[in-house]
Amino acid sequence: MKKEMHHSHASKTLLLSTTFLLLLLNTATAADQPPPISSHRHLLSYNGDPLAADPVLDFENPRLKSAYIALQAWKDSILSDPNNVTATWTGPDVCNYTGVFCWQAPDNPCERTVAGIDINGRGMAGHIPHEVGLLFDLTLFHASSNRFCGTLPQSFTNLKLLFELDLSNNRFVGKFPEPILQLASLKYLDIRFNEFEGELPSQLFERSFDALFLNDNSFSSKLPETFGNSPASVIVIANNKLEGCVPPSLGNMVNLNQLVLANNQFSSCFPSEIGKLKNLTVFDLSNNQIVGPLPNSIRDMESLEQLGIGNNMMSENIPASICQLPKLAGFGFGGNYFSEESPVCLNLLKFDDKKNCFRGRPEQRTTLECQRFLARKINCSSFGCPAFSPPTAPPSVSSPPPGSPYPLPAPPPSNPTPPPCACVQPPPTN
Repeated sequence: MKKEMHHSHASKTLLLSTTFLLLLLNTATAADQPPPISSHRHLLSYNGDPLAADPVLDFENPRLKSAYIALQAWKDSILSDPNNVTATWTGPDVCNYTGVFCWQAPDNPCERTVAGIDINGRGMAGHIPHEVGLLFDLTLFHASSNRFCGTLPQSFTNLKLLFELDLSNNRFVGKFPEPILQLASLKYLDIRFNEFEGELPSQLFERSFDALFLNDNSFSSKLPETFGNSPASVIVIANNKLEGCVPPSLGNMVNLNQLVLANNQFSSCFPSEIGKLKNLTVFDLSNNQIVGPLPNSIRDMESLEQLGIGNNMMSENIPASICQLPKLAGFGFGGNYFSEESPVCLNLLKFDDKKNCFRGRPEQRTTLECQRFLARKINCSSFGCPAFSPPTAPPSVSSPPPGSPYPLPAPPPSNPTPPPCACVQPPPTN
């Protein structure tokens, strides 16, 4: 059984209406813009047979007809639906389907279209079929905490307006889903608690994501050299099998607010470039194989609230200047080989210094164990980590981060109704 996730109801609110208002502003600009989205639309076909709906059904517009085809194909692929979500997925009025949300189309405010799907926590089992690629106007796709399996279909590349994608806590498998890398509008990606494996693609950290949740999979590569190019404010890659260096390029990630790399197999020294991250509030590198001293540059991280470096193989001392950071409330450094700590550290609201080499402190390593380990010489250059290279251009500014390392996107409104437009025949409302 998968570990239950504890979701935060924090301040990250990417509402459906906000997304579509932004899209409307972008599409209603000068006349020399590209042709409207509808001019690029085409129905998918497989084996020469075009996808079609029952001709007796009457659809409000072609967009909703395409959505009907997609949702019926998805309904047919669902093997278990314990909450009877798809019981309402009948007839041409797809805007009244449970978990389906409509809004005015970004290129035609007088037409309704399927803009969001939210079936989080419904316990559904099955797979995502190719026909889902017919949901051209989708901006929000939430399918967390179900039992969907298999891989993401290539037709996902049709979802050019997708802004939030949450596939967390399912049973998806295979390599990192490449179609995601072709979604230019995607800002929030959550694929944690699945069974993805293999390398993290270098392109992932060159895209303009604001939040990346990749934790609790089986990714097993080194972090690519492009890692420091990411403009994201939140990156969580804990509980994988990542190895190699913690790249010094992270010093370029000036937008970063939370970085969680715990429970991997990183083996290098702690890069001093971490001190460049003035906006970082949460940093967790615990349960890896990090060696050497704690960088003094951490004292420059005045926004830092939580610091976790426990259960590594670090040594030397814990500087007082780190424990005196103005916002630092929690500092876990147990399970290392530190031999000196400032008394200031004992005044923190929450700290863990057990299983180190501190004389006079409880639950420490034995003298012999400490002597044997500290007799070894640490050569940080032996790990072959790349040298720090400043960015050639400043990264783009991201939106404000959520207040916790593990938030979920906000669900769409329960009964979204598009604002009125100057149409001869305004779209009906739910």
